[in-house]
Amino acid sequence: MKRIFLIVLDSFGIGEMEDAASYGDINVNTLKAAASSPYFRMPNMEELGLFDIEGVNLKQSLNQGTRNQKNGNRRAAVARMTEASKGKDTTVGHWEIAWVYSAKPLPVYPHGFPGEVLEAFSAKTGRGVLCNLPYSGTEVIQRYGDEHMRTGDLIVYTSADSVFQIAAHEEIVPPDRLYEYCRMAREILQGEHGVGRVIARPFEGPLGGPYTRTPRRHDFSIEPPAATMLDQLKQEGKSVIAVGKIKDIFAGRGITEAVYTSGNEEGIRRTLEYLDRDFEGLCFINLVDFDMIYGHRRDIDGYARALSAFDESLPQILGKMREEDILMITADHGCDPAYTATTDHTREYTPFIMYGQNVPPKNLGTRKSFADIGATVLQYFGITPEFEGQGMLPP
Repeated sequence: MKRIFLIVLDSFGIGEMEDAASYGDINVNTLKAAASSPYFRMPNMEELGLFDIEGVNLKQSLNQGTRNQKNGNRRAAVARMTEASKGKDTTVGHWEIAWVYSAKPLPVYPHGFPGEVLEAFSAKTGRGVLCNLPYSGTEVIQRYGDEHMRTGDLIVYTSADSVFQIAAHEEIVPPDRLYEYCRMAREILQGEHGVGRVIARPFEGPLGGPYTRTPRRHDFSIEPPAATMLDQLKQEGKSVIAVGKIKDIFAGRGITEAVYTSGNEEGIRRTLEYLDRDFEGLCFINLVDFDMIYGHRRDIDGYARALSAFDESLPQILGKMREEDILMITADHGCDPAYTATTDHTREYTPFIMYGQNVPPKNLGTRKSFADIGATVLQYFGITPEFEGQGMLPP
């Protein structure tokens, strides 16, 4: 019974791509920034081969007291992944892994959404709109929370990403109703205004604040415009298990089972649970905290701690793997916590690490597309990809 566990460390870039400057990103490197922190410790990822990937040029001592001596020196197949699509968004990155090539970036709104979008949205919801600017999600609710509480108007804001975010107090707009408003927005935001995600951002707190976001966030993604690796797996009768926001990113398409998570800790715990389950197919996991909590907030030490915590979980993950299992670890874009010119994602290469008892350790160089990951998944299950992409397993 073959199983693949594909873990996306959301925003874990490993150095700027050649075209990074055209995206406004100069000398960005998420891994290097995190490694500058005294809290950075990744000996298990080093054993798998993280620091042997082309262009990383970073070594850390294995003699840190956390090395798993029982398992000895593990080695994996490694590669540096190039994003062929135009963009540096969560949706674009995951789609290309799966594989959908995006010929142009998803639309962004640095000055807010146009009047016709907001008018249509208000007409559907029967509520007014506050803000309509790029904003920090934690700051926007402090700035507009009181007015929202008094009027019931919805706080609509965006970011440097292709997102339409709706914040509402749970006592004014219960989460289920907020999700309905997001579905209305999703119907409106198509075509030229087809943002990658509409995001529900519920919050709580007393009138006058402080207000805090609750864990009941929900994403409503635009549907992939072509068949994906997930669709092909499902069509062949394989399980496609989504952990975290994977189901939302693919608008539910190609998914046979899904579980949402509140962050990295729960995502890792769910992964360990699925390692104990019998199924044949793919378990696709997104660990979001790197990006959402630390990358965008430019928290170098927090990012380093999160990477170290993931690294500490690896011996348990590897210890539960079966003979036919394959573990893949990658990312969808960068979000350099040391880059202060913006708080946006950063256009970077991403790592690829593939480990399994039957996977020969090998440096696979720099790949031309994230799509090689999806092609490798299908290759393992003997399925011919319906897209361009080169499998990385031996023939």
